[in-house]
Amino acid sequence: MFRAERRLEAATYLGEGHATRLAIESKPTGWIPLSTVARTWQPSRLKGIQIGREHGTPFLTATQVYDVRPTPRKWLSVEKTRDHRRRFVSSGQILVTCSGNVGRATLAHETTKDILISHDLLRINAIDQEWWGWIYAYLRAPTVRKMMKAAEYGHIIKHLETHHLNSLPVVHVDDRIRARFGVKAREILDLRDRAYLLTVEAEQLFERYFDAFEATDIGETGFIFGAGAISSARRRMDAWHHNPAVKALEDHLAQEARSWNEIGELGFDVWLPTRFRRVAARDGVEFLDSSALFEINPDITKRIADGDFRDPHNGRVERGWVLLARSGQIYGLNGSAMLSGKLHENKVISDDIIRIAPRDPRCRSGYLLVAMTHPTLGRPRVKALPYGSSIPHIEVEDVRCLSIPRLDERAEADIADRAEEEARLRDRADELETRLAESADAADEFWAGGGLFVAQRFDGVQG
Repeated sequence: MFRAERRLEAATYLGEGHATRLAIESKPTGWIPLSTVARTWQPSRLKGIQIGREHGTPFLTATQVYDVRPTPRKWLSVEKTRDHRRRFVSSGQILVTCSGNVGRATLAHETTKDILISHDLLRINAIDQEWWGWIYAYLRAPTVRKMMKAAEYGHIIKHLETHHLNSLPVVHVDDRIRARFGVKAREILDLRDRAYLLTVEAEQLFERYFDAFEATDIGETGFIFGAGAISSARRRMDAWHHNPAVKALEDHLAQEARSWNEIGELGFDVWLPTRFRRVAARDGVEFLDSSALFEINPDITKRIADGDFRDPHNGRVERGWVLLARSGQIYGLNGSAMLSGKLHENKVISDDIIRIAPRDPRCRSGYLLVAMTHPTLGRPRVKALPYGSSIPHIEVEDVRCLSIPRLDERAEADIADRAEEEARLRDRADELETRLAESADAADEFWAGGGLFVAQRFDGVQG
């Protein structure tokens, strides 16, 4: 307690991570401080001036960086942003959360290119590039995450500082092991870059067939629509649902669409599980909430008691389904959709996620996803579905009746191929990253326990 920061809060010394750190640091050799192999730094606190998207540079908060497809909500003036060049991140740069849920590491990739990134992410640059892969895997290891959390401070919002990471003990491994981790970390980065580029390609193809569209009137000054729109079907009387931008978009799509089909007509089952109780259970089934579902390799920290969730699939999902977030703010998660993958199976998925599962499909899930999520040709139509003021929600029937513009079979297949391959690559990257962290964790626990490091512990990174 009388060295370094002289921490007085009991939690610092009672945590499992602190004991592990003491065990490593008690060894005379075999470890080094992170500062000897990497530079940890942080931009100054951001004081940016927000301007319109047509003139500004996109900005992402710390949590948005972990989204599968980050969507900027703010655009800043770079001329008025101090040290703006230091706020961009480079491909492969290690980023670590330092506020709130601290110690979560990720690699910057194509989704953060040319975007201003929050100062609430610590930047870590390997001094010697040969250490880059090992440093990343080491910081992802669950045991090391506990060490970082043991160093956090703050009563309400936890924080990490650069000097906390600089003094973090890093297990020293030989050149051969570092090279192996470097290859696998590079593979993770390449998989995520390729996945993102496939999404962009799918959207570009969709736009090529339907042409670009830009809304000029979203009804902010008032608008008129026919009474017939509220006298049939769901009789929606909320103005946002009928905003003129959506009507203009549908007229635009109709010019090239070969036909229109509702999602229910396309052979997809659309449903929402009955709201179920979430009873915490240490040995229960893993639970994914709405926000975690749309993150890259999310932290799964919740387990609930398995039981009857009053759902045909008992709360689970299968690979290849379209999953749609149906609650939250319109500018945020609400209306976001994704394809489920292997890593979503055998987990209970939130009852705030609408399931769209192929039964006897007349189009592929990948095409349906792009038609619903294209930034300008699909997403605005889905974003017009929510109702409610405080926390908007999407009704299952509105999704089932959402009309999808159709193309010829070959065009739809080209788009679907890319969307479905993106989901597969994303799955592969998350799986590889988890194995990489587990391998680093095995070395850390083994070494802290007093054993000698052996390469055989690294089954997860062998070629």
